[in-house]
Amino acid sequence: MFKNTSLFDRIKERLLIFKTKLTLTRWSADWRGATELYEQAANGFRASNKYEKAKVALEKASKGQEMQASPWDAAKHMESAAALAQKLSIWNEVADFYRKASELYVECGRAQPASDALGKAARALEDVKPDEAIQLYTDACEILEEDGRDQMAFDLYRACANVYIKLEKYTDAATFFLRLGVAADKCDATNSQCKAYLSAIIVYLYSHDLKQAEKCYNDCSQIDAFLKSDQNRSASRLLTAYNEGDIEEIKKVASSSTVSNLDNVIIKLARKLPTGDVTAVQMNTGEDLDEDDLT
Repeated sequence: MFKNTSLFDRIKERLLIFKTKLTLTRWSADWRGATELYEQAANGFRASNKYEKAKVALEKASKGQEMQASPWDAAKHMESAAALAQKLSIWNEVADFYRKASELYVECGRAQPASDALGKAARALEDVKPDEAIQLYTDACEILEEDGRDQMAFDLYRACANVYIKLEKYTDAATFFLRLGVAADKCDATNSQCKAYLSAIIVYLYSHDLKQAEKCYNDCSQIDAFLKSDQNRSASRLLTAYNEGDIEEIKKVASSSTVSNLDNVIIKLARKLPTGDVTAVQMNTGEDLDEDDLT
């Protein structure tokens, strides 16, 4: 609560005064004075749990800082407004405010907080607007990629892949794990790279796409670091077991320490393998053979 009602009344009165002030030749906005008062009002409203009014005051304070050529402070206020919008479950404002904050951070030349703001928005929207969360995660990754900070995007790649898995968009999920692998390769993060490639292969297997899993394995095996890795050996064992219809071997590999060191969402998928009819898979491996061709 405000300490007394007269304080809030004074803030409102002074805001009206500070909106404009008379100069020698014209009326001009007193953004500095107004911004300070909006900041005071936001703090007071937030302390008294009047979150809607606090959010509005923070929006105005952000605008005030922006008009004073202070994009960093403007971004901070906009992030605070976004957090209150999340508390109020106003999801469109959560996305809009965090995006605005990100743009302001970019204006400051600060890629990391710009990406972080989009990541916060994505996490807030994962359950209520998953498609928008995916776009936010994607944009957050791209900001870091363009700034040459690929290693800082690893968690964002994983988070986006996880949302795709929740939506049962397995091809898209695998694609994001492969993007993580490429980013890890740039950073010489071999362990993360190999884990990402094995994760993509497991996702393809979970979605009954053995052909794509094998293609992915073959493509990734062109990379020396993966070819020599434990993750490669696990992938090879899985694919061999699928082609031989060996359910016990599939389950054994899926429970191995190599797979157990992957992300939790991938471990859960692996534990459910095989999800389809492995016998049918085994039979289909010879479906293109010509029975009359004995050569």
